[in-house]
Formats: sequence, structure tokens, C-alpha cells
Amino acid sequence: MDTPVRRPRIDPKYAGYKLAIRKSKIHRFGVYAEERIPANRKVIEYTGERLNRRETKKRGEGEYTYLFTLNKYWTLDGAFGGSGAEIINHSCEPNVVARIMKGHIIYMSLRAIKPGEELTVDYNFEYVGDRTSCACGSPSCRSVMERMTPKLERVLAKHKAVRTAAKAKSAHV
Repeated sequence: MDTPVRRPRIDPKYAGYKLAIRKSKIHRFGVYAEERIPANRKVIEYTGERLNRRETKKRGEGEYTYLFTLNKYWTLDGAFGGSGAEIINHSCEPNVVARIMKGHIIYMSLRAIKPGEELTVDYNFEYVGDRTSCACGSPSCRSVMERMTPKLERVLAKHKAVRTAAKAKSAHV
């Protein structure tokens, strides 16, 4: 499905601080602080069209999706009516966290954020058999955007063992 997020922008009505969208080293575009943001502050609200489960499933088929699950019934699609928060990239060492408060998704700062620093959040995707590769580049990168579970840890360990064995085998040839 094609989405209207071609020229992303920050809606100042939902941002508590001055933010900008620029090219990102992590993925396509990112949201950057234009001023210092203290720890434990509301940075921006995630907004978008409210979708039921059936519509969420349809819209989740695209190459780029901006879906955020609000609860077991509703999802927000930031591609339609988004505040700019939908552009915030994933990191395994995030500087903001998503909090759901009274039906609103609020990104709160985890620590002080410097001007020019990219805002990042841990997407914590649910592991359902497919892995989403991570490109955050942080020292503690876990290589996937999914929330670590014992099952995912076993899958990643098995994958690493296969890669290590293949490298060892090619080194002997």
C-alpha cells in the first residue's frame, strides 16, 4: 500500500520541544532534537488515523509502515495524520520511550538529549517467527528489533552457531 509520508514533517502542536526531520544513518529519515531536552519529559505525541484490527492487517503489508498498536483493538497509522513521531527510528539503546496514557501514545525522554542528537526508541516488536534486522549501530545492538524472549534468544544462538560453523569450514578450505 502506498502511503502519503513522502515529505515528513513535525507537527508543533504535538511536540514539546523543537524537533526536525533529517536524513538518518539508521534508516532513511530520523527525528532530531533542535534544542536540549531534559530527562523524563514529554517529547512528542504519536498521532495518526485510528484503525481496527482488519484495517491494520491490510495496511501492514506495505514496504514502509508507520503503525503503532494502542491496545488489542486499535492501532494508529502515522502515515495518515501523523505528528512526525512516526519517523523516529529504532535503537537498541534508545533515548525516548513510548508510554500509553489515557488513549494517547507519548514519547518521553529517558535521559537528557543534546541538540543535534537523533531521537530513537526501542520498537520492541513481538517475535512471531520473522526477524526484523536492526541497523542502529549501538554497542549493545541485539541485531533485531524484536523484544528479546527465550525463544528468540534460542533462534539467534542457533543462527550464530550456523554462521560460525560456516566461517570455520570456509577457513579450512
